[in-house]
Amino acid sequence: MILMMNITILILIISNIMMMLSIFLSKKSFMDREKCSPFECGFDPKSMARMPFSLHFFLITMIFLIFDVEIALIFPIILTFKMVNLFFWMKTSFFFIFILLMGLYHEWNQNMLNWTK
Repeated sequence: MILMMNITILILIISNIMMMLSIFLSKKSFMDREKCSPFECGFDPKSMARMPFSLHFFLITMIFLIFDVEIALIFPIILTFKMVNLFFWMKTSFFFIFILLMGLYHEWNQNMLNWTK
């Protein structure tokens, strides 16, 4: 029991020493304008605040988020395949995929998928 406690304390001390060494030995970076400024969709945030902004960046982000959430919702459907009734599973899956395809058709119909207009 005492040996286990001593080993635990020794591991704790060694890990703390290694963390302190990594802080002191880590590479220091010099701060300049580019490193201090956030990257905001390819334009300089320190210039005019009312500069026109292309909505293509925003639309591509929204499309990515929608289809990223789609993948997060499809995974549980796959995992529940053997746990539920096959007819109910097919009905739910086809309805979900139908809604996603309708959204994709709407984006294609509105020319949101084209980068240039």
